[in-house]
Amino acid sequence: MQSPAYAALPQQFHFSAGARGEWSIVSVNAVTGESLPAAPRLEFSAGEAAPGAKWTLRGFTSNARYTTRAELATLGVKPAPLARADATCEALIPIAKSAAWWALAQDTRREILANASQHIAIGSEYLPAIARQLHHCRDLGEPFDFLTWFEFAPEHEPRFEQLVARLRTTPEWRYVEREVELRLVRERRRPADG
Repeated sequence: MQSPAYAALPQQFHFSAGARGEWSIVSVNAVTGESLPAAPRLEFSAGEAAPGAKWTLRGFTSNARYTTRAELATLGVKPAPLARADATCEALIPIAKSAAWWALAQDTRREILANASQHIAIGSEYLPAIARQLHHCRDLGEPFDFLTWFEFAPEHEPRFEQLVARLRTTPEWRYVEREVELRLVRERRRPADG
């Protein structure tokens, strides 16, 4: 049975850190700005937030934004589905951008993200080994604007490190005021019965 976290789009999700959850939290690191409190486990659900959590972040999946038809076609050639059995390493990266970013016109933000920073092109180089799902949370009044969930097999961890290092050197990242990186692991998923 597929986890509710991977249900059809669009949908709201809760990331709750506390004593329970499928994922063990290996580390919580502040890249820029304030961190999040440490906790042993993370629960990722399409339902309610986990009771007794130390903290919960909400986000929703949505249509692709800032992406052209050609870029969507390129991304579709190398699909990277979530919930693969071998993808036992995960990362959750909450990001908040500055007021200066949000004051820019949509086409200017697109220019910085896609052209000056090559965000979409860089990300597509790591498909299908590194799967990702973007969750929007700015419109929900959350402390972050985006929550990005990544999944990859242990042998692809160096490629994940390379991906985030490259993105953090782009012009787009000059607008990031807060970024936290959580590293997580889970037991391998067993193939579905019969």
